[in-house]
Amino acid sequence: MADDKKTSPAEFIRQVQTEGRKVVWPTREETVRTAIFVFILTVILSLFFLGVDSAFSAIMRWLLTLA
Repeated sequence: MADDKKTSPAEFIRQVQTEGRKVVWPTREETVRTAIFVFILTVILSLFFLGVDSAFSAIMRWLLTLA
């Protein structure tokens, strides 16, 4: 089994702070660029699924007219 020793709350806070200092935050430009990419991809995928849904809906309506 791994280390069974309990970490004190103070030591835990120190470890969290140490790890927090290692975080590399994205620049404002990277954040804006990523947000724009996500927005464009969301629009493209929503249009794709709208088309697929419309096609399946039309097929189902056509099949139901045959019954």
